[in-house]
Amino acid sequence: QLQASGGGLVQAGGSLRLSCAASGDTFSSYTMGWFRQAPGKEREFVGSITRSGGFQYYADSVKGRFTISRDNAKKMLSLHMNSLKPEDTAVYYCAATGALFYSQFPAARVDYWGKGTLVTVSS
Repeated sequence: QLQASGGGLVQAGGSLRLSCAASGDTFSSYTMGWFRQAPGKEREFVGSITRSGGFQYYADSVKGRFTISRDNAKKMLSLHMNSLKPEDTAVYYCAATGALFYSQFPAARVDYWGKGTLVTVSS
């Protein structure tokens, strides 16, 4: 089970950190990622991190601004978002897949979704 938190309202150019807490004993066995869904749009991939945390991959739209990290001992996934833009406004979801990915993975391969957390960036 995944529980995301940390969303809120922030001004453009600001920063926000999302967290995702996992339950169970197999967190380190999953490739983790973040997706987002803006109003009226499809859910899109934001970024992913490998099981050990040694490799991250980002969508072009967030590369250089967002950073994903994980703490397997604490079973926590984080998304640090800097230089936020109004187009980053969306509900953000953490996701877990048992498959091994070193890049983008599709929503269809997600085994577990966290409850979304809303991020609103005002201009």
